[in-house]
Order: sequence, then structure tokens, then C-alpha cells
Amino acid sequence: MQSKPPINNQMYDDFGDLWYEGSAHPVALLRAEARLKDPWVLREIQSRSGRRPTNILDMGCGGGLLANYLAKNGFKVTGVDLSAPSLEIARKRDTTHSVIYLKADATRIPVPSHTYNVVCAMDFLEHVNDPEAVLKEAARILKPGGLFFFHTFNRTFLSWLLAVKGVHWFVKNTPKNLHVFDLFIKPEELTEMGKRSGLELVDLRGAQPRFNRHFWKMLVTREVNRDFEFVFTPSLKLGYLGIMKILSPSIIKR
Repeated sequence: MQSKPPINNQMYDDFGDLWYEGSAHPVALLRAEARLKDPWVLREIQSRSGRRPTNILDMGCGGGLLANYLAKNGFKVTGVDLSAPSLEIARKRDTTHSVIYLKADATRIPVPSHTYNVVCAMDFLEHVNDPEAVLKEAARILKPGGLFFFHTFNRTFLSWLLAVKGVHWFVKNTPKNLHVFDLFIKPEELTEMGKRSGLELVDLRGAQPRFNRHFWKMLVTREVNRDFEFVFTPSLKLGYLGIMKILSPSIIKR
């Protein structure tokens, strides 16, 4: 049986200031996604938590795009990643000087159970070999009533065409094995993983590039300009975002 190509998570050690600057690199797509996803996460946390204190953990935080954004909006945030160089960039770009950044495996986070109100795993689950272990750890560290936010890619022909092949074809300096198609997750698979981990799906929506002139310009220039946008969509065929909440312990599947 043919083995899966390894995911290239070492590439994040080389991103440096590209996390926040430059257009000739696929991390510019992450920044464009963040302009859609980060305000959505913020709005959902605010609407669901009210004025209660909210303690947030960002799994696979990378250069801190989400963690630093949430900190600037007044939340107590911890970011976890295995890339020490990315964590250094995240710290340098934290204008609040309040985010706690830890080098740690997302399946073994060195904190007590029931520590956080919110756990986020954005653009992360498709970069690990055992996403269910990540969900189980999120459930462990969430407080009762806690929320788990995620974004990942569906395992469809469209996601293979755009998120795997298309990025390599149409964005300069794309690292080898940026994405591995076999690690993409169908929404129904993730929902079942969540149930087995003690998490229940409460919101799900698709996300995709806005197919306007900035998208078509990228195909020609192979650069992602500052006006490139992602938008929400009812379709889950490419990327999708969602929220899970802690299940009652009596109905968790073990």
C-alpha cells in the first residue's frame, strides 16, 4: 500500500516576517483568510460569552495572526505551536505584550484540564496525522460550556484542485507538500471525531476565495495582493469553519 506523503510542517520555521509581509508567498493567503476568519471568531466569542471573562488558547498559532488579533481586542490569549521561529515572530508582533506563547504539541498541552473558555484550531487540523487527538485535547482543556473553533479543508476534487495543486501552480515560493490531500477532512468525519471527543457541532459554514479581478490577477502574477479576499459561502466543498461545544459527559462516546 502506498504511504501518504509527509506533511511539510518544517516550512513554518522559514516563514519569518512573511507571516505579516509580502505577496509572493502562500502565507499571504493565510493573511487574506485571517481578514475573514478573525473578525468572525471575535464576533462569535463576544455574542456567545457576553461580558464573562474569556480565556482563549490558539492551537497551531503560527506567527500569531489570530492570537494577537484577539489579544488586541481585550482577551487573555495563549498560543501554542511547535515552530519556535514562528513563535518568536508572534511575540515580536504582539503589540499588547500580553499573549503567552508556548512551544508544545497540540495533543499534549502542559496545562490543567478545564483551563480555557475557548480553543481555536484554524488552518491546523489538516496539518496533523491524528486530528481526533487534537479534538480530544481541546475537549480536555475546555471549561464546561467551552467552545472549539476550527477551520480546515474538505477532501473533495475542488479542494485538491485549488488548495493543493492551484496554490503550487499560481503562488510563487510555495513549499513542497504545503498541503497533503489525504489529510483533508470531510465535515461528517470531523463531526464524528468531535462526538467521540466530547464535542458537539453547533455551527458550520464554508469559505472560499472571492472570484473577482484580484483572484484572476493572482493567476497571472502568481502573487497575492492586499485586496485578495475570502468570503463565506453555503458550500462546504473547499474550506469550512465551525464551532463545537462541550457535550454532556453522560453522552460522550468512548
